[in-house]
Amino acid sequence: MSTEPLDRAKYPIGKFKAPASYTQQDMLHWIAEIKALPAKMRQAVMTLNEKQLDTPYRTGGWTIRQVVHHTADSHLNAFARFKFALTEDNPTIKPYEEADWALFADSKLPVEPALRMLEGLHQRWTALMEGMTEEQWSRTYFHPANNETAPLRKALGLYAWHGNHHVAHIENADV
Repeated sequence: MSTEPLDRAKYPIGKFKAPASYTQQDMLHWIAEIKALPAKMRQAVMTLNEKQLDTPYRTGGWTIRQVVHHTADSHLNAFARFKFALTEDNPTIKPYEEADWALFADSKLPVEPALRMLEGLHQRWTALMEGMTEEQWSRTYFHPANNETAPLRKALGLYAWHGNHHVAHIENADV
């Protein structure tokens, strides 16, 4: 049995693939994607009613409401990971159980608090990244769940992808 339809529903823009090398153009593009995400997320949900927000974006997936709140949770963690990597030598970051986080009462709130959170967070995160030096982009953190040391360049690409990945979930949902 093929899992192709499920994979397209799960990964509508494909899985993240880190490039072999990072160009200045890549970095600027990803920073722009991070900067634009809050507006894209707001645009994706602005016409949805409560019933639609509580509809899973795919069979077995989170509701659209949970996706919006998850994105805010995830990017809050990402921002903290950047700060830890910039102030500590290859810190071990704290993984979290994102599926469990999506079950808490705050993920049942209206999406507006998460959208506002993304707006402020991404404004700060973008300013941080726009001020980073080449040396700072080479700083790393260790992700114990992946057993991987990640340079901030790669994390930037990953989180730019992550935001677009979840916007695509919302835009492709059958609501």
